[in-house]
Amino acid sequence: MRLGSIKSVYLIGIGGIGMSGLARYFNHLGCKVCGYDKTETELTSALMDEGISIVFEDNKETIPADFRKPNDETMVIYTPAIPNAAQILNFFKDAGFELFKRSQVLGIISKGKFTVAVAGTHGKTTTSTMVAHILKYSGKDCSAFLGGISTNYQSNVLYGNNNIVVVEADEFDRSFLTLHPDIAIITSMDADHLDIYGDHAHLTESFKLFASQIKPGGLLIHREGLPLATGFTYAVDQLADAYATNIQIVDGSFYFDFKNKAVEIKNIKLGIAGIHNIENAVAAIEVALLLGISSLAIKTALETFKGVKRRFEYVIKNTKQLFIDDYAHHPEELKACINSVKRLYPDKKLTAIFQPHLFTRTRDFADGFAEALDLVDELLLLDIYPARELPIEGVTSTMLLKKMSLQNKRLCGKQEAIDIVKQEKPELLLTVGAGDIDKLVQPLKIALKND
Repeated sequence: MRLGSIKSVYLIGIGGIGMSGLARYFNHLGCKVCGYDKTETELTSALMDEGISIVFEDNKETIPADFRKPNDETMVIYTPAIPNAAQILNFFKDAGFELFKRSQVLGIISKGKFTVAVAGTHGKTTTSTMVAHILKYSGKDCSAFLGGISTNYQSNVLYGNNNIVVVEADEFDRSFLTLHPDIAIITSMDADHLDIYGDHAHLTESFKLFASQIKPGGLLIHREGLPLATGFTYAVDQLADAYATNIQIVDGSFYFDFKNKAVEIKNIKLGIAGIHNIENAVAAIEVALLLGISSLAIKTALETFKGVKRRFEYVIKNTKQLFIDDYAHHPEELKACINSVKRLYPDKKLTAIFQPHLFTRTRDFADGFAEALDLVDELLLLDIYPARELPIEGVTSTMLLKKMSLQNKRLCGKQEAIDIVKQEKPELLLTVGAGDIDKLVQPLKIALKND
């Protein structure tokens, strides 16, 4: 399907972070955009405010009349998270529509453009948003499809006036294999999505296939230590083709020096916290240098970078209380997040509320989760968020608690967690997880402030 011929777009699962970005993109182009999602959220409300029509009932009768017959001007996009039995999904299948995954559409959009694709089991959202911000802020410009809401731009899609597009490349169900980038970044290749891949070896092979799809003359940039035979490497506090050194925390902000074989940029202030985000910044800087952006422009852009919603996001930050919200849902992400918090605030008691995401992930990485969560001082553990999955016998949050050595831990419901926070008023609170724990952020903020 040719991009220029599309006039109407229907998105099944429109409320997802990637799907909503496509909805905004086609709406920006002037297409008629409609969609379905099972749950009304802050994001779906924002889309509706932008003029996009959304229904929350899986009923084929809600599909508008002009979306009922296949034609060359109508595109139907779906997310693999939609159940196979979904009525709206099956209406379009039975009617003979060609259905596209988000990743296929990104492949169509990026075809013929200079594409920077950022992949990795974690780190890709922040890194791709950093790259896009540096390009925007420096005046180089780009379009971007991001896996989170950029705090600087309050959106997950950015529109540019040139031929450069930055894309977050998702490894879930091998989606990123639809992309053929000019520059690819791989931030991490930790075991994940084993419900899809079966084992770590197949996940690794998929990343290698993604790397092999870089256009002739293009470049692979990857974190030092990944099992990739070629490419430009980056790291923090260790030698690589590009690396960060002289890392310091001054007045709650991270500073570092960047070095590669040709360039040194001293005393960069990063607008967000975390050693893991310095690592992400090193990769973003290397892309910016390759695209001809000056060291000074890069340095200024990174200082003004405000991060991504739910990625080490400060909800409350004052002398009495600190409340940080983060999307971490993999043991390595949890460790990176918790260690960054403890490095920033070594003298404060850290209370964490964690919501495990997926039964399979909890089962596959139970020991890793227990090890990561043992790093906090107090844990309030919520039930597992199932997302697309059915329960697995024996896989529960209680199972995780039993694996932990931490004494100050308890299993609780959402309202109970709010009540505990209201009563105890922790000085340093961290909420972590990829499910619906974000719905607790505002109630917890009120509970902390309510004297």
